[in-house]
Amino acid sequence: MTARQPRIEREVAMRLARDEYTRCADLMARLEPAQWSAPTANSGWSVRDTAGHMLGMVQMMAGLPQFIGQMSTSLRQARKAKAAVSIDFLTALQVRRNAALTTDELLERWRELTPKAVRGRRRVPGFLRGRALPEAQMVDGRLERWTFAFLVDVILTRDPFMHRLDICAATGLDPAPTAEHDGRLVADIVQEWADRHGEPYTLSLTGPAGGTWGTGGEHITLDALEFCRIVSGRGEAAGLLATAVPF
Repeated sequence: MTARQPRIEREVAMRLARDEYTRCADLMARLEPAQWSAPTANSGWSVRDTAGHMLGMVQMMAGLPQFIGQMSTSLRQARKAKAAVSIDFLTALQVRRNAALTTDELLERWRELTPKAVRGRRRVPGFLRGRALPEAQMVDGRLERWTFAFLVDVILTRDPFMHRLDICAATGLDPAPTAEHDGRLVADIVQEWADRHGEPYTLSLTGPAGGTWGTGGEHITLDALEFCRIVSGRGEAAGLLATAVPF
Protein backbone atom coordinates (compact mmCIF):
# COMPACT_ATOMS: atom_id res chain seq x y z
CA MET A 1 0.00 0.00 0.00
CA THR A 2 1.60 3.28 -1.12
CA ALA A 3 1.41 6.01 1.50
CA ARG A 4 -0.32 9.18 0.34
CA GLN A 5 1.89 12.21 -0.28
CA PRO A 6 0.92 15.92 -0.32
CA ARG A 7 0.46 17.72 -3.62
CA ILE A 8 0.87 21.20 -2.17
CA GLU A 9 4.39 22.62 -2.08
CA ARG A 10 5.77 22.78 1.46
CA GLU A 11 6.10 26.58 1.63
CA VAL A 12 2.59 27.05 0.27
CA ALA A 13 1.31 24.50 2.81
CA MET A 14 2.88 26.43 5.69
CA ARG A 15 1.44 29.72 4.47
CA LEU A 16 -2.01 28.13 4.27
CA ALA A 17 -1.55 26.71 7.78
CA ARG A 18 -0.61 30.11 9.22
CA ASP A 19 -3.47 31.88 7.47
CA GLU A 20 -6.02 29.23 8.45
CA TYR A 21 -5.05 29.51 12.10
CA THR A 22 -5.47 33.28 11.86
CA ARG A 23 -8.90 32.95 10.27
CA CYS A 24 -9.98 30.56 13.01
CA ALA A 25 -8.82 33.01 15.68
CA ASP A 26 -10.76 35.81 14.01
CA LEU A 27 -13.88 33.64 13.88
CA MET A 28 -13.65 32.62 17.54
CA ALA A 29 -13.25 36.27 18.52
CA ARG A 30 -16.54 37.06 16.73
CA LEU A 31 -18.57 34.46 18.64
CA GLU A 32 -21.21 35.72 21.05
CA PRO A 33 -21.48 33.88 24.40
CA ALA A 34 -24.62 31.98 23.39
CA GLN A 35 -23.08 30.81 20.11
CA TRP A 36 -20.43 28.72 21.86
CA SER A 37 -23.11 26.24 22.94
CA ALA A 38 -24.66 25.84 19.46
CA PRO A 39 -24.66 22.24 18.16
CA THR A 40 -22.47 21.48 15.14
CA ALA A 41 -22.51 18.85 12.40
CA ASN A 42 -20.04 16.84 14.49
CA SER A 43 -22.24 14.42 16.43
CA GLY A 44 -22.46 15.43 20.09
CA TRP A 45 -20.12 18.42 19.73
CA SER A 46 -21.05 22.02 20.40
CA VAL A 47 -19.08 24.93 18.97
CA ARG A 48 -17.16 24.96 22.28
CA ASP A 49 -16.31 21.25 21.99
CA THR A 50 -15.18 21.75 18.40
CA ALA A 51 -12.90 24.60 19.44
CA GLY A 52 -11.47 22.44 22.23
CA HIS A 53 -10.55 19.75 19.72
CA MET A 54 -9.06 22.35 17.37
CA LEU A 55 -6.90 23.72 20.18
CA GLY A 56 -5.86 20.16 21.05
CA MET A 57 -4.51 19.64 17.54
CA VAL A 58 -2.57 22.89 17.81
CA GLN A 59 -1.19 21.84 21.21
CA MET A 60 -0.13 18.51 19.71
CA MET A 61 2.00 20.21 17.05
CA ALA A 62 3.33 23.02 19.25
CA GLY A 63 5.69 20.75 21.20
CA LEU A 64 7.07 17.22 21.02
CA PRO A 65 5.93 16.19 24.55
CA GLN A 66 2.32 17.00 23.66
CA PHE A 67 2.62 15.15 20.35
CA ILE A 68 4.00 12.02 21.99
CA GLY A 69 1.60 12.22 24.92
CA GLN A 70 -1.57 12.66 22.89
CA MET A 71 -0.64 10.06 20.30
CA SER A 72 0.45 7.41 22.79
CA THR A 73 -2.62 7.89 24.99
CA SER A 74 -5.07 7.66 22.09
CA LEU A 75 -3.29 4.65 20.57
CA ARG A 76 -3.35 2.86 23.92
CA GLN A 77 -7.07 3.58 24.35
CA ALA A 78 -7.83 2.38 20.81
CA ARG A 79 -5.95 -0.88 21.34
CA LYS A 80 -7.75 -1.46 24.61
CA ALA A 81 -11.08 -0.93 22.86
CA LYS A 82 -9.92 -3.07 19.90
CA ALA A 83 -10.74 -0.19 17.55
CA ALA A 84 -9.39 -0.12 14.00
CA VAL A 85 -8.12 3.47 14.31
CA SER A 86 -7.41 5.88 17.15
CA ILE A 87 -8.62 9.22 15.74
CA ASP A 88 -11.90 9.27 17.70
CA PHE A 89 -9.99 8.61 20.92
CA LEU A 90 -7.55 11.41 20.07
CA THR A 91 -10.24 14.00 19.41
CA ALA A 92 -12.23 12.99 22.50
CA LEU A 93 -9.06 13.35 24.58
CA GLN A 94 -8.50 16.85 23.21
CA VAL A 95 -12.06 17.93 23.97
CA ARG A 96 -11.82 16.62 27.55
CA ARG A 97 -8.45 18.19 28.29
CA ASN A 98 -9.55 21.65 27.14
CA ALA A 99 -13.09 21.56 28.54
CA ALA A 100 -12.25 23.57 31.68
CA LEU A 101 -10.88 26.58 29.79
CA THR A 102 -13.04 29.66 29.52
CA THR A 103 -13.65 30.79 25.97
CA ASP A 104 -11.33 33.75 26.56
CA GLU A 105 -8.60 31.41 27.80
CA LEU A 106 -9.12 29.11 24.83
CA LEU A 107 -8.74 31.97 22.37
CA GLU A 108 -5.70 33.29 24.24
CA ARG A 109 -4.00 29.88 24.08
CA TRP A 110 -4.93 29.51 20.43
CA ARG A 111 -3.21 32.79 19.57
CA GLU A 112 -0.20 31.91 21.73
CA LEU A 113 0.31 28.39 20.36
CA THR A 114 -0.56 28.58 16.67
CA PRO A 115 2.76 30.23 15.67
CA LYS A 116 4.53 27.42 17.57
CA ALA A 117 2.40 24.83 15.80
CA VAL A 118 3.35 26.25 12.39
CA ARG A 119 7.02 26.14 13.37
CA GLY A 120 6.63 22.61 14.66
CA ARG A 121 5.01 21.49 11.42
CA ARG A 122 7.66 23.24 9.34
CA ARG A 123 10.49 21.59 11.29
CA VAL A 124 9.43 17.99 10.71
CA PRO A 125 12.66 16.59 9.21
CA GLY A 126 12.85 15.30 5.66
CA PHE A 127 13.69 11.73 6.65
CA LEU A 128 10.45 11.58 8.66
CA ARG A 129 8.23 13.42 6.17
CA GLY A 130 8.50 10.61 3.64
CA ARG A 131 7.73 7.84 6.10
CA ALA A 132 4.29 6.33 6.59
CA LEU A 133 2.45 7.05 9.82
CA PRO A 134 2.60 4.08 12.20
CA GLU A 135 -1.17 3.68 12.04
CA ALA A 136 -3.36 3.30 8.94
CA GLN A 137 -6.20 5.81 8.57
CA MET A 138 -9.84 5.06 7.82
CA VAL A 139 -11.27 6.85 4.77
CA ASP A 140 -14.62 5.90 3.25
CA GLY A 141 -14.67 2.64 5.19
CA ARG A 142 -11.21 1.55 4.01
CA LEU A 143 -7.83 1.68 5.68
CA GLU A 144 -5.07 3.56 3.87
CA ARG A 145 -1.57 4.81 4.60
CA TRP A 146 -0.49 8.45 4.85
CA THR A 147 3.00 9.90 5.04
CA PHE A 148 3.91 12.25 7.86
CA ALA A 149 4.14 14.97 5.17
CA PHE A 150 0.51 14.41 4.15
CA LEU A 151 -0.61 14.72 7.75
CA VAL A 152 1.53 17.77 8.52
CA ASP A 153 1.13 19.71 5.26
CA VAL A 154 -2.44 18.84 4.33
CA ILE A 155 -4.67 17.25 6.99
CA LEU A 156 -3.66 19.53 9.86
CA THR A 157 -4.82 22.52 7.80
CA ARG A 158 -7.91 20.91 6.32
CA ASP A 159 -9.08 20.02 9.83
CA PRO A 160 -9.38 23.60 11.18
CA PHE A 161 -10.64 24.77 7.78
CA MET A 162 -13.54 22.32 7.92
CA HIS A 163 -14.26 23.05 11.57
CA ARG A 164 -14.31 26.76 10.78
CA LEU A 165 -17.03 25.96 8.26
CA ASP A 166 -18.80 23.84 10.90
CA ILE A 167 -18.79 26.75 13.33
CA CYS A 168 -20.08 29.13 10.68
CA ALA A 169 -22.85 26.71 9.73
CA ALA A 170 -23.85 26.34 13.40
CA THR A 171 -23.87 30.07 14.15
CA GLY A 172 -24.85 31.69 10.86
CA LEU A 173 -21.55 33.59 10.64
CA ASP A 174 -19.99 34.23 7.24
CA PRO A 175 -16.76 32.27 6.59
CA ALA A 176 -15.77 35.06 4.14
CA PRO A 177 -13.90 32.79 1.72
CA THR A 178 -11.22 34.14 -0.59
CA ALA A 179 -9.72 32.76 -3.78
CA GLU A 180 -6.18 33.12 -2.44
CA HIS A 181 -6.71 31.08 0.73
CA ASP A 182 -9.92 29.02 0.64
CA GLY A 183 -9.69 28.64 -3.13
CA ARG A 184 -6.22 27.09 -2.84
CA LEU A 185 -7.47 24.60 -0.25
CA VAL A 186 -10.51 23.79 -2.37
CA ALA A 187 -8.37 23.18 -5.47
CA ASP A 188 -6.24 20.65 -3.60
CA ILE A 189 -9.35 18.92 -2.25
CA VAL A 190 -10.83 18.72 -5.77
CA GLN A 191 -7.62 17.22 -7.15
CA GLU A 192 -7.54 14.57 -4.46
CA TRP A 193 -11.26 13.84 -4.90
CA ALA A 194 -10.72 13.35 -8.65
CA ASP A 195 -7.75 11.09 -8.00
CA ARG A 196 -9.76 8.99 -5.57
CA HIS A 197 -12.71 8.33 -7.88
CA GLY A 198 -10.73 8.18 -11.14
CA GLU A 199 -13.77 8.86 -13.33
CA PRO A 200 -14.39 11.58 -15.95
CA TYR A 201 -16.21 14.57 -14.48
CA THR A 202 -17.01 18.24 -14.96
CA LEU A 203 -17.09 20.17 -11.71
CA SER A 204 -18.18 23.81 -11.48
CA LEU A 205 -17.84 25.26 -8.00
CA THR A 206 -19.31 28.68 -7.34
CA GLY A 207 -18.28 31.43 -4.94
CA PRO A 208 -14.93 33.12 -4.29
CA ALA A 209 -13.25 29.77 -3.56
CA GLY A 210 -14.63 28.10 -6.67
CA GLY A 211 -13.50 27.21 -10.16
CA THR A 212 -14.04 24.66 -12.92
CA TRP A 213 -12.29 21.32 -13.29
CA GLY A 214 -12.54 18.34 -15.63
CA THR A 215 -14.25 17.68 -18.95
CA GLY A 216 -17.02 15.24 -19.71
CA GLY A 217 -18.51 12.61 -17.43
CA GLU A 218 -20.82 13.55 -14.57
CA HIS A 219 -21.59 17.28 -14.43
CA ILE A 220 -21.73 18.78 -10.93
CA THR A 221 -22.43 22.41 -10.03
CA LEU A 222 -22.58 23.69 -6.44
CA ASP A 223 -21.00 26.09 -3.96
CA ALA A 224 -17.29 25.46 -3.36
CA LEU A 225 -17.55 25.29 0.44
CA GLU A 226 -20.61 23.06 0.25
CA PHE A 227 -18.64 20.71 -2.00
CA CYS A 228 -16.02 20.42 0.73
CA ARG A 229 -18.66 19.74 3.38
CA ILE A 230 -20.27 17.03 1.23
CA VAL A 231 -17.07 15.14 0.41
CA SER A 232 -16.10 15.36 4.09
CA GLY A 233 -19.29 13.42 4.93
CA ARG A 234 -21.35 16.36 6.16
CA GLY A 235 -24.10 16.41 3.54
CA GLU A 236 -26.23 14.36 1.19
CA ALA A 237 -23.99 12.72 -1.40
CA ALA A 238 -24.76 10.84 -4.60
CA GLY A 239 -22.76 9.83 -7.64
CA LEU A 240 -19.17 11.02 -7.62
CA LEU A 241 -19.89 13.28 -4.65
CA ALA A 242 -20.08 10.13 -2.54
CA THR A 243 -16.30 9.80 -2.92
CA ALA A 244 -14.88 10.76 0.48
CA VAL A 245 -11.89 13.02 1.05
CA PRO A 246 -10.22 13.12 4.50
CA PHE A 247 -10.16 16.29 6.58
